[in-house]
Amino acid sequence: MKEILCFAGSNSSRSINHQWVSFVATQISRHKIHVIKLVDFPLEMFSEDVERENGYSDALRNLHSQIKASDALIISVNEHNSNPSAFFKNVVDWLSRLDKNFLEDKKILLTSTSNGRRGGLSSLEVTQNLLPRFKGEVVVSFNFPSFQENFSVEKQKITNPELEETILGHISRFQQLIEE
Repeated sequence: MKEILCFAGSNSSRSINHQWVSFVATQISRHKIHVIKLVDFPLEMFSEDVERENGYSDALRNLHSQIKASDALIISVNEHNSNPSAFFKNVVDWLSRLDKNFLEDKKILLTSTSNGRRGGLSSLEVTQNLLPRFKGEVVVSFNFPSFQENFSVEKQKITNPELEETILGHISRFQQLIEE
């Protein structure tokens, strides 16, 4: 049984990416799943001055420990102006300063969603290229388009049958890859 840590890159209290990553997590079987919110690990905006003066916070060390204790990650990145949010980038900046290889030996399912047809694809691509710099291995990557049209929050179900089949296939592939 693998330990899988799941989170969204958003700091919104109504984050559809958090709703999405929580749903994806429910589709995983045979493994221990832990869904967190990055806002529960408050971090100042990164600067070398803050790092030099204050060092690394307990919140950062706690988040780092949870990542290190996991076997795999499921991350859903949101998109602001075709990039990951400044919030998510700040978390990555802090983690990488504490430990440049903070994702070492982690297999990652990387996903994104938005209410648009591209489903956060630009942010997904940026993040997919970023995470290997910290030794993470993105083994499955997919975007989920038009969240409000294709997902029922009330029923916790993908409402587009073709899209559901594709997404469940990606999730199944991720499970296979982490079990190898």
